[in-house]
Amino acid sequence: MKILRLFALLDQLRSARYPVSAEALAQRFGVSPRTIYRDMASLQAMGAPVRGESGLGYQLEKGYFLPPLQFDPDEMEAIMLGLRLVIARDCGDLRDAAQRVSGKVASALGEEGGERFQTLPILAVSRPQLGEEQVTRWGSILRKSIRERRVLELAYCDLGDRTSCRRVHPLGLTLFDEAWLLTAWCELRQDFRNFRLDRISGIKEMDDHFRPQNGQRFKDYLAKL
Repeated sequence: MKILRLFALLDQLRSARYPVSAEALAQRFGVSPRTIYRDMASLQAMGAPVRGESGLGYQLEKGYFLPPLQFDPDEMEAIMLGLRLVIARDCGDLRDAAQRVSGKVASALGEEGGERFQTLPILAVSRPQLGEEQVTRWGSILRKSIRERRVLELAYCDLGDRTSCRRVHPLGLTLFDEAWLLTAWCELRQDFRNFRLDRISGIKEMDDHFRPQNGQRFKDYLAKL
């Protein structure tokens, strides 16, 4: 039982972007913080690249190699469900990427494990939505602009059929049952605004880029919800 928890702790730290406290790990694994302290000491004694920082928590040293991830049945089904949902929504480039990821995961699991993964009885079904053509058309541009922090000029028609041109900083995308939503910082309103992809009639990529600023980031928008 302990050795399984040790491997799970390494996986948890590997996926964390910031140090994780012993208390948070204890809650995650249903044990006491004292048990986490002992587990971390065991990992360090075995040569695992775990660093503990007083008052902050534990994290893995950067630059160290860890063996490939191993997936339990629930994790494999979660991965496959997510991939098949993207494919079912016919999300253009993301659909193609999901198919490539499925093949890579299957290859990493070996012949027998890959066959089980590819044939999991987990399906995702999505009804065609109005405006899917615009979603497919703009999705790739918007994801690229979010990654590059490129300023955009949007031609937009709101739900009241009022048209406007907005210069925005694209921050993030959210997929709802009925629509994709772009969250952006609007230079005109000096505030966050959401734009449905199926209501965008034009996008112009500007030459300038924006820098993340406190109060204007995607995580700042989420904190306000």
